[in-house]
Amino acid sequence: MRYQQLFDRLKDANQLAYIPFVLLGDPTEDLSLQLIDTLVENGADALELGFAFSDPVADGPVIQTASLRPLANGFSVQKGFDLVAKVRAKYPDLPIGILTYANLVFAPGVEQFYHDAHQAGIDSVLIADCPVEERELFAQSAKSQSIDSVYIAPPDAELSSLKLIAENSQGYTYVLSRKGITGADNSQQETGTDLIDNLKHLGAPPLVQGFGISKPEHVLKAAQAGVDGIITGSAIVNLINEHYNTPDTMLDLVADYAKTMSNAAHNARHELNMTDSIEKGSHYVDSRNNQAATAGNGTAG
Repeated sequence: MRYQQLFDRLKDANQLAYIPFVLLGDPTEDLSLQLIDTLVENGADALELGFAFSDPVADGPVIQTASLRPLANGFSVQKGFDLVAKVRAKYPDLPIGILTYANLVFAPGVEQFYHDAHQAGIDSVLIADCPVEERELFAQSAKSQSIDSVYIAPPDAELSSLKLIAENSQGYTYVLSRKGITGADNSQQETGTDLIDNLKHLGAPPLVQGFGISKPEHVLKAAQAGVDGIITGSAIVNLINEHYNTPDTMLDLVADYAKTMSNAAHNARHELNMTDSIEKGSHYVDSRNNQAATAGNGTAG
């Protein structure tokens, strides 16, 4: 319900959703909560939060490095749920998703994991190493706790897989910008309009693009492709990696970055509309002589 309300509101405003990702408990429990507050205060429309895991196969070196800190501090999945509960109490209407790995769901038992997720106020769970074809391992437990199951749509997916993703994803659909692992350094976007068009034709939930989205120009390309939102992860986590020993600096840099990317997401469609108007030419009246003129490429024709 929170995702639907969010995407309905943003659709009315002609905006993309900005969804940042951080690891729970990183660099410490207190700073993790401060980071989340900073992201929300600087324009996050929803949150994607991760549990530290010893073998995050879908993640690049930036998030792998960050995972070591909560693990070293003994920050468990249960402590993560407790932290999410604090976030939910502060932001009752904010969509909160968890991005995790199957081992962490199996460890306490699938039913227990989703029960704890529901108690914490989590809206969705995306299991990075669980393709839609393996959904029966978790889907029923998620449904019983009113947790949305989110699935990844990679750029090279067969149409049959996209159909399953569209039919079974809830809340939103995670669209990969490219194949490979997460990482701001590897930001070449491969996702074309065919993938987006296919998912829309199949009736998939709102499309949120991630992997390699780290700059405003990436957001503009995502908007041009036709997605409904973007996720940024490694760029934020990299700031934490570089400055966690100076928390005030870290929080300031994360605030500036979140504000920049949030503004990019909220303005991208408007920028594209303006560009289209200029390129196609818009009809206007020259008030100096009351004659109609045509604007093209920013100059009068």
